[in-house]
Parts: sequence; structure tokens; C-alpha cells
Amino acid sequence: MFSRFLFLTALVATAIASPSFLNMVVHDQRSTAPDGFSRTATPPAEQTIKLRLGLHQNDIAGLEDALMAVSTPGNALYGQHLTKEQVEAFVAPTSDTVSLVNEWLSSNNITPATVSPAGDWLQFTIPISQANSLLGADFQVFTHGETGKQFVRTLSYSIPAVLQGHVDVVHPTTTFDNPFVHLPFVDVPKSNKRDEDAAALEARAVPSSCASTITPACLQALYGIPTTPATQSSNVLGVSGFIQQFANKADLTTFLKNLRPDIPSTTTFTLETLDGGQDTQTASQAGVEANLDTQYTIGVATEVPNAFISVGNNFQDGALEGFLDIINFLLAQSNPPTVLTTSYGQNENTISRSLANQLCNAYTQLGARGTSILFASGDGGVSGSQSGRCTTFLPTFPSGCPFMTSVGATTGITETAATFSSGGFSNFFARPSYQSTAVSSYLTALGSTNAGKFNTSGRAFPDVSAQGENVEIVVGGQTGTVAGTSCSSPIFASSPLGFLNPFLTLLPAKQPLTMLPQVRIKISCDNPGCNTNGFPAKAGWDPVTGLGTPNFAKVTSCGWPVNIPPI
Repeated sequence: MFSRFLFLTALVATAIASPSFLNMVVHDQRSTAPDGFSRTATPPAEQTIKLRLGLHQNDIAGLEDALMAVSTPGNALYGQHLTKEQVEAFVAPTSDTVSLVNEWLSSNNITPATVSPAGDWLQFTIPISQANSLLGADFQVFTHGETGKQFVRTLSYSIPAVLQGHVDVVHPTTTFDNPFVHLPFVDVPKSNKRDEDAAALEARAVPSSCASTITPACLQALYGIPTTPATQSSNVLGVSGFIQQFANKADLTTFLKNLRPDIPSTTTFTLETLDGGQDTQTASQAGVEANLDTQYTIGVATEVPNAFISVGNNFQDGALEGFLDIINFLLAQSNPPTVLTTSYGQNENTISRSLANQLCNAYTQLGARGTSILFASGDGGVSGSQSGRCTTFLPTFPSGCPFMTSVGATTGITETAATFSSGGFSNFFARPSYQSTAVSSYLTALGSTNAGKFNTSGRAFPDVSAQGENVEIVVGGQTGTVAGTSCSSPIFASSPLGFLNPFLTLLPAKQPLTMLPQVRIKISCDNPGCNTNGFPAKAGWDPVTGLGTPNFAKVTSCGWPVNIPPI
């Protein structure tokens, strides 16, 4: 009875809406659910769903131009990052857009809340029966066979024709959660005592022992990272925390005592929270990923202030599970972190193209403010964020976004590509101009290998790489080693440059192989998946290790943005 009442209410609301809103057009659709999902039930009509509307941003092309200007060496605006107000002026929807969308929602008895600093995201909660009517959708329960996780989604939705060009995306609709989206790209064989080679490294500081265990001292030796404290007090290194991964301060103290005895063991991080996030300090709840990220950002970037940003489970962005929330949280700050490293991600095919564009636009905003945004590229080689079934190569997200920096993984003292390092070409985003020369050279050398399995015109990733195997951390008072590109992202995150990619791609032109230490060997390595050997690593850029690993001395000799000295 209650369900029927809600359904009739929705019909009445639609009937009394302005006639201009009755002409509906399909706005987004997909033919099937992603691999592994199946439709299993129809949700109760009275069940509610929280929807977000991404409104059209008035000048995102202008913001992209501004980002490239402040990020490209040689440009007169290089290093002159935008203010919060300047960025918001580019992305705020026009008054016509706001008025028209609010009229549509009001005619359906919906009062939205604004949930982004620039007013480009609206949010409201309505019964599923009304959502189906409002959007011409068919929301169903989809179940992921392997994990049993269930999500309410639709394979298609529509909006009034008059709202085209005003509403870019409605979420969550055709985007499916990746059930493994927030599993750390990491493998943790814990032990009760430290590896003998690691102990020998601490006692003797012999770089050759780094062949079995990677520590901050190894990274300092491999990449020429200085041990002297940072002198730029305005730099802040932000570490993203998801899925109740808690960074343990006692473990950090042990880590510093063991592996960075030259800096105070009391060195720690500040805590920022959103969506009900927290950072419980119980030893048994210490998170492998959270500890890895904080121990290596603090343990490598000497005395750089570190902020652990804990995103709770009270997501406001639906299937994105805090990915958009954390960016809007930082965009609202007057002084967001200089660097943000994130060791989570998902396959690009699980997210709708329109939603991927919106999240990429959010990274553009934060990059224009001067924040280096780094993400682990994934651990499934060419089969995506983690190994799985595929016939064509699966790019990861957000690595396909042109306005962030994707980090792949290497291994060994004589660095070679880690075979798990995800890389490839986006199916959503075109290749940016800053990649044109390096990627074209790679594709020419690749020839017909893997033809038809990837988008040759897509944005290529990763951009760079760093050590990703046998990395020593402390979790719950125990020492162990971990592996994954989730190691590589926080390790590389020790050098803020704002939006990095245009700067990095110009380095080889200024100094051949600047990004590649002499010990680097990439030949005869690849990232297998999808029943292939994946992409071969080659000299220059490749879709396994990007441009290579950092060489601090050579990079700093090429010049840095005036507003952000090296840390």
C-alpha cells in the first residue's frame, strides 16, 4: 500500500511538472553490467537512493588551459598557481544552469543540497520509485558473483532534453562499484623479526643489501634523495586513507627508530577526517596500506609536514566511495596539501565516462591550485587494477585522467619493471599534448604487437615509477615486507611540483634520460595479462614504468616551479 502511494505521488509530480521537462532523452547507458555482475532483484519502491547531479561547469576548457600554463616550464605563468576563488570561477555553473535545474527538481518536489565549493554538485535523496520516474530509469539490484556485494544501479537513464548542456551526470546510475576498488595494491607477509639483510643495511648502510629489502636508506641511495630536513615550511604531504585503514603512530615510531634514526622518532602526522573518518590507534587495527603510506612519506621526505586524510564510510558520492568527497574536501581549504598520494583505484570500465570526466575535472581544479596528485597505477599488469579475466587490455582509473600523475612499479637494485605494474591506454581520455612525442615513439617501436587490444590514441599511463617490491614496513608492532604500486606512489610523492606531467616530459629534452638513473634497465620486462605478455618495457617512456624512476640531483638541476621549491 505504501509502495503504491509513493508510485502514484511520483506520477502526479511528473504530471504537474513544466511541459518543457516532459521531453526526455537518454543521457547515459550501457548494454550490460560489468563482468562479474548480474541482476538479481528489484529493490522495494519505497527504498531510498541518494543521487548526485554534476552540473555543467562554465569553462572547464579555460581551466585546463590555465593548469597547463602554470605547469609548463618556459610559460610566463609557470608556477603561478591559481587561488581558490580563481578556480571556482572556472567551474561554477552559470545562473541559467542553476535556475533551470532547480526548477526541474522543484517541480518534482525535490530540494537539493549543494555539496561542492563551486556549486557544481547537487545532492538529494528520494524513493527509488521516484528516481525511476524522474530519470526514466529502471533501478535494479546487481550482485557481484565473486564477493556477493550488491548495488542498486540502472543500465540507462534519461534527463529532460532542455537540461542537455546543463546536467553532465547523475550518479550513481550506470557506474558500478568495483568490489576490489579499495583493496590495497599490496601483499603483506608479516614476520616477528626483521629481515637479516634489512638489519644489516641499518647497521652497515650497505646499499647492496637493498637487493632483498627496500628501506628509506635504499631509496636515498638509489634516487639521490637528501637526508637533510626540508626548508620549505609551506609544503604539506597529504596521504589518502580509505576503507577503515588506520595509520598507527606507535608503528611509525618503531619504523623511524629502526630505519630513520637520524630524525626524531616522535615525528608524526596530523589527522584530517571526512565522511565520518577516524584513525583508531589500537595496534590490532593498524592498516597495512595506511602504515605503508605514512611511513614512507614521512620516512623519505625528511621533516615535511604530513597529513593523513581519513575518509569514513559515510560516503556522499555513492559508488565513488569517497574519491570525489576527498577532492571537494581539499578544494574547500584555503591551503590544500602540496602533494596528495593515493594507493587505491579501479578499472576504468566500471565507471561511466561522464562521471570519470567529472572526477578528472576535480583533479584539474586541485592541480591548478598547486597540488601534485599521484595515484598508484594498479597491480594487474594489462588486466587492470588487479589480475582478472579479460580479452582486451583494461586501463585503470583514475590513471587515465590526463591531469594527475600515475605511478608504476620497479624492482631490484638494477631496476627493472615489476611485472604486476599496471599500464596502458585509456578508453575514455585522449592522449594529451605533453605525451605526444614520447608515446608516439613507443608505439612506433611496438609495431603490431597486441594490435586491437588497446586504444592507440588514448592517454597513456603510468607517467613515472618507483620501487614497488620487498618494501619494509611495521604493522601492529611487527615488521614485514610489502609489494605493489601502492608502495611506489608514496615513495615518488616526495617531490612536489604542482601538476607534474608537462615538467617531467620536458626533462629528456633538457637532459637525456634525466629521469632514468644509470642503474636502470628496462629491456626484456613487461606487464602480462589477458593471456598476453602485455607491453614490453623500452628505453624512454613505456606503459609499464612510464618515464622511469626519479634521480633527485638531475631533476633538481633542471629547475622547479618558483612557488614550490623541492622538499
